[in-house]
Amino acid sequence: MEHCEPIPKAAAATTTSSPNSSILLSSLSPPFPPPAVVISPCAACKMLRRRCANQCVLAPYFPPTEPAKFTIAHRVFGASNIIKFLQELPESQRADAVSSMVYEANARIRDPVYGCTGAICQLQKQINELQAQLAKAKAEVTNMQLQQANLAAMLCMEMAQSTSPQPNPQQSMDILITNNNPSLIEDNNFGSLWEPLWA
Repeated sequence: MEHCEPIPKAAAATTTSSPNSSILLSSLSPPFPPPAVVISPCAACKMLRRRCANQCVLAPYFPPTEPAKFTIAHRVFGASNIIKFLQELPESQRADAVSSMVYEANARIRDPVYGCTGAICQLQKQINELQAQLAKAKAEVTNMQLQQANLAAMLCMEMAQSTSPQPNPQQSMDILITNNNPSLIEDNNFGSLWEPLWA
């Protein structure tokens, strides 16, 4: 009677690791599931230490790369108020609302009494000062333009007077004598008539 020697475990492993057996095992074993994609929670859910759902209202506006943005808004308004504000708005206006809340929260932290109203008043004061400076500059420009127009008119008048023909001094003297003593001309003419008699 033949005795069957027990096969060592190492040998059994080598026998099952043949190419044909590995194909059989791979075809029989279920495939491994693909690794799940780990999505980082938004900054709001990370700070609140809660699970970030797929339909999280805060995720599009408070990304995990900007944690300070939600920290500031949460400190002033609170998470529940922010969520309520965003849910009441259409999606097209939510990004602007978040920017406004973050700006107001920053202003409130810097100035707890006036908040963003203090910044608005300061900007309005600067606008009024700049408008006054602009009006003054416009008045100065208008004044300079009037002075330039007057100077150009005076130059044109002087040039016109300098280019007009000046009368000859001898002619002016004759005109003066003629106007004052017309009898001298008559005497001169009379004398010229009698000149041949005395020649």
